[in-house]
Amino acid sequence: MFEPYLEELHESIELHGGELISLPSDFARRVSKNGNACIRNWLWQVPGFRRWRVTRLDAGNNLQVLNSVAYPDYSNDQPLMGIDLLWFGARCKLVAVLDFQPLVQDEIYLNRHFQGLKSLQGLFPELSNKEIMRSFDPHQYFSPWLLFCRGGEDQAKDSLPKAFTSFLNCYWKLQDYSSGSISKISSDEVMRLQIAYDIYSAERDPAHGLFTSYFGKQWTDRFLQEFLFPAASTKGP
Repeated sequence: MFEPYLEELHESIELHGGELISLPSDFARRVSKNGNACIRNWLWQVPGFRRWRVTRLDAGNNLQVLNSVAYPDYSNDQPLMGIDLLWFGARCKLVAVLDFQPLVQDEIYLNRHFQGLKSLQGLFPELSNKEIMRSFDPHQYFSPWLLFCRGGEDQAKDSLPKAFTSFLNCYWKLQDYSSGSISKISSDEVMRLQIAYDIYSAERDPAHGLFTSYFGKQWTDRFLQEFLFPAASTKGP
């Protein structure tokens, strides 16, 4: 069910000058041993960003996933962009997380970068519930205005499509504004903070167990270290 969102995301990236970077064949596309799941990945080179990755997992009616993280250039201290959509078809259950992920939890920083997302949250109250996130500290790399819900078909069919488009447009507007402004955080510190984000995420991301169940531990370990969170490894970003 996430193919339209994937197409919209890729079209949006291309519209802003994005170009695909070649990936190893087993990362670009991999099918599980029993054939019940297929994962596809894309890595984009986008003006203003040092890295933009996209992952799409299709496990049929059991699970559908769309995940993406955009890392701005070190010269720009704007938040990372995070998308995590999961659909459990057998249970008709949606888990959606759309957020500008802050580098620091500082009032001045949040006021500078989050006015757009703050307004957006008010437009989609059904995607703005306050349920506690289970795998991550919501006060670490998430904003107070993230769009987050555990819902069902109503949210998946009615709310999510509009929210997704508005979210992407809001982030591009932030990127246009931030790229034309002087960063308040030094490039060296932005690099350190982005590396810290990868380290934190690699340690806590529940995707490791999920991908291991479909594709095995050896491949999954490589996938997390080399594609999802490369800065968490000793090789650096």
